[in-house]
Amino acid sequence: MNDEGGSNYEDWPGREPSEPTAPPLAYPQTYRGSHVDEFHGDLVPDPFRWLEDVDDPKVTDWVERQNSVTSEFLRRSGIHDAVAARLRDLWNYPRSWLPIRVGRRTFQLRADPLQEQPVLYSVEDELNGNPIELVNPNAMAADGTAALTGWVPSPDGSLLAYAVSHRGSDWQELRIRNVETRADLPEVIRWVKSEEDLPYPNVAWMPDGAGFYYNRLPAPGSVPPEDAYRFSQVYWHRVGTPQGDDVLIFDRPDDPDLNFVPIVTDDGRFLVLHAWRGLSNRHQIFFRPLGSAGGFIQLFPRADARRLFIGSAGDRFYFHTNAGAPLGRVIAIDVGRRAPDQLTEIVPEGEYPIVRATLADGRIVLVTVQAAWHRVTTFDLQGTPGKPIDLPYLGTVSDLESDPVTGELLVLFESFLQPRETLRYDPSTGDLVGRAAPKPRFDVDGYTTQQMFYPAADGTRIPITLVHKVRLQLDGTSPMLLYGYGGFNVSLTPQFDASRLLWLEAGGIYAVANLRGGGEYGEAWHQAGMLHQKQTVFNDFIAAAQWLIDGGFTTRSRLVISAESNGGLLVASCMLQRPEFFAAVVSHIPVTDMLRYPRLTIGRYWVPEYGDAEADADDFRTLYAYSPLHNVRADVAYPPILVTTGASDDRVVPAHAMKFVAALQDAAGPHSRPRLLRVQCDVGHGLGKATSRVLELDADIYTFAMAACGMTPVPLATSIATDTSTTG
Repeated sequence: MNDEGGSNYEDWPGREPSEPTAPPLAYPQTYRGSHVDEFHGDLVPDPFRWLEDVDDPKVTDWVERQNSVTSEFLRRSGIHDAVAARLRDLWNYPRSWLPIRVGRRTFQLRADPLQEQPVLYSVEDELNGNPIELVNPNAMAADGTAALTGWVPSPDGSLLAYAVSHRGSDWQELRIRNVETRADLPEVIRWVKSEEDLPYPNVAWMPDGAGFYYNRLPAPGSVPPEDAYRFSQVYWHRVGTPQGDDVLIFDRPDDPDLNFVPIVTDDGRFLVLHAWRGLSNRHQIFFRPLGSAGGFIQLFPRADARRLFIGSAGDRFYFHTNAGAPLGRVIAIDVGRRAPDQLTEIVPEGEYPIVRATLADGRIVLVTVQAAWHRVTTFDLQGTPGKPIDLPYLGTVSDLESDPVTGELLVLFESFLQPRETLRYDPSTGDLVGRAAPKPRFDVDGYTTQQMFYPAADGTRIPITLVHKVRLQLDGTSPMLLYGYGGFNVSLTPQFDASRLLWLEAGGIYAVANLRGGGEYGEAWHQAGMLHQKQTVFNDFIAAAQWLIDGGFTTRSRLVISAESNGGLLVASCMLQRPEFFAAVVSHIPVTDMLRYPRLTIGRYWVPEYGDAEADADDFRTLYAYSPLHNVRADVAYPPILVTTGASDDRVVPAHAMKFVAALQDAAGPHSRPRLLRVQCDVGHGLGKATSRVLELDADIYTFAMAACGMTPVPLATSIATDTSTTG
C-alpha cells in the first residue's frame, strides 16, 4: 500500500537522513474473532469483541504489548524527555479553588506545585486563621489514585460529607468527617456514582445536621449486570448509623432509566428531587415539605425541556429552563398554591444562551456565553437587572459562590492563558477585585487570543478561537493544534491547560472550533449537530481545517487534530473521512463503536444524543455511516494516529479505543504510518486524575504531535524570557 500525503513522519527528529522511510512498526498480533451482529437485516462483523473483557488475561497482555510499542516509538522521536521535563516546569505552580464559607469556617481546595491531588483545608478565620488540613487524599494513596471528588459541609460546618473515588472510577464512597477532630465517623456509604454533568452535589443535608439525603444505584448483585447503572434511588442517612439502616425515600422502578439528585432548599423547608433521563437535558422536578412522609408533588410532568432548580424564596421556586426559550430564561412557580402549575417569567430570553444560573444572596446570577466567552449578569428576584459585572478579560466562569457574611459574589475565572483565579464582586459598589493570580513559569504577556469566524459547508458562521505568540509570523507554515467537541450542548469556552503552553512557546497555534452540536448559540445550535444531523459536526470541523489551510495559518503537513470523549469520536471520524487533511491525530478516551455503545456501562445515557442502532433502523443507518470502528478501510493512507484511554474508565469504556486501534492495525499495510494505542493503568475518564498521570500522558501526546510537525520544546531558560507584547 502506498501511504501518501499529510505528515512528515519520516522527518521526525532523531531520524537518520539516509533512512528513506520509517522502520515498520511491529504491532502485536491481534486475534480476529468471527462474531457477527444483525441490525435490521444487515450483518455487521465485530471481530474484536473479545477486547471488551478488560479483565481477561489475554486482553491485559495485548494492552501491555501495545503500550510497549507506543512507548518505544515515542522515545524514538528524540524529544520525549525534553517534553516531559518542560511539562513539569509548566505545572510547577500552586492551584486553588473557591473558598466556601459555612458557619464560622471557610473550606477551600488547594494544591501545592506538582501535588498529586488537591487537599481540602478549613480555617475558622479566613483573614487571620491558619489553614488546617481536613481531607488529604494523597495520604490515602501515595500514587495519587485516590481523589476527593466531592464534599458538602453540614449547615453549621461541624461535619463534612465527602466522596472519594479510586483509580479514576465514577463510583465513589461517601464518608463523614468531624471537622473539629478530623476523625471519620464509622459509616461508609457505597454505590454512589459521580454526576459531574449536573450543578448539584450528591448529598443534601438536613438543616440540623442530623443526617442527609443522597442518591445511589443498586448494590452489585442485586440487579443483573446490564442494569448496574439503572434504578437510581434516593435514601435518607442518619449520621452515626450504618448504611444498612438508611431509609429509601424515593425511586421509580417502573421507569428504571430515571436518575435523581436530592436538594434541600436553603431555608430548610422543602426537599426537591431533580430527575433526568440520560443526557437528554430534559428534566422533571418532584418536591414535598421537608420531613414529610407524604407523597411527592410533581412539577412539569412533560419531560420535554431543560428545567434546573436554582433556588427558592419562601414558597417561590426558581428554575433555569429552555422551555419556550431556546436560549434559556428564568421562571418561578409558587408551590404554595393548591395546584402549583402556573409559572411566572422572571428573566426573559436574552441575546445570549444561559449556561449557568444560581440564586446567591437574594440575587439571580446568570452566566451566558457570547459565541465563546462567558458573561455574568445579575437580577433581583423580580427580574430587575443589577449593575453589570465587567470581567477582566475574555474567559470562563468555572464556579460561582456567594459569601454569606459579606454578600460578595465569588467568581472562579480562567482563560487560555490565565490559570483559575478567584474574583470577588461587591454588588453594593460594583467593584470586582481579584486575588493574587497564580503564575506558571511562562511569559503570558507574549501571547494573544483572538476570535474569528469561518464558513461551514452550508455557509453557517462558526466561531473559532486562535491562541499564539503575538509576534508569530502567520506565513502558512505554523504548526496548528485544532480542537473541537460538538456535542451534548457543551459550549467550548477558554480553559487553562498548563501543558498546552508547551505547544504555544514552541511556535505552535492552538485553535478551538465551536462546532454545531455544542451550546454556543442555544438549543437550536445543539440540535443541528445531534442524532441524524451528527455528520454536520464532522463537516464543520473539516471546514475549520480547510479554512485554516486556505487562510495561510498552517499547512496540511503541520495540522494536528486532538480531542477527547465525544471529541475523540469527532477527530477519529474526520480522519477516516478526510485523511489527507491532517499531519497527525490524537483521539483521547473516544467513543468509536457507535453500534454497541448503549450496551457498555452508562452508554444508554447518550442515546438521546446519538440514537440507538439496535432499536431504530434509521438510527442504525446514520450511526453505521460514521462509526469509526466500522469505517476503517484497508486502501486508505491515514495520518499517524495516537488513541489513548484509561484502563479504569467506566464511562467511555477502554474497549472503544482498543477495538478501534485493533481495526486500524489490522488494515495497515507495510508502509502505513503509526497507528498507536496508549492505555493508562489506574486511570478513568478523567475524574480525579493525579497530576503525575496527567503529565505522563501529556508527555506522550505532545511528543507525538510535536514530532509529527518537526517541533522541539523550548528550553526553560529561553521559554521564560521577557516579551514586551501584551496579551489580547
